[in-house]
Amino acid sequence: MRKLTIAGFALATALTAGCASTDENGMDAMATANSAEQTASNAMNTANNAASTARSAQQTAEQALAAAKEAQRSADEANERARRMLERASQK
Repeated sequence: MRKLTIAGFALATALTAGCASTDENGMDAMATANSAEQTASNAMNTANNAASTARSAQQTAEQALAAAKEAQRSADEANERARRMLERASQK
């Protein structure tokens, strides 16, 4: 009987230790999951910021391209005027 009582206490102790260990593992897993979620959230924020910066850069590039096209058009017109002036000057 005494051996059964000691075995019962040993079993209860082992089960309690196992439950405590399981609870600790569960808490560790939850902390890891929360950390992973925070990391994913940070990564998403970084990606959104990068996308916003890329859109802004694209808009700036499009404005620069439009300005360059306008400058090219003005230069072409100035070259055409200069060519006509040279033609008239050479005919005189």
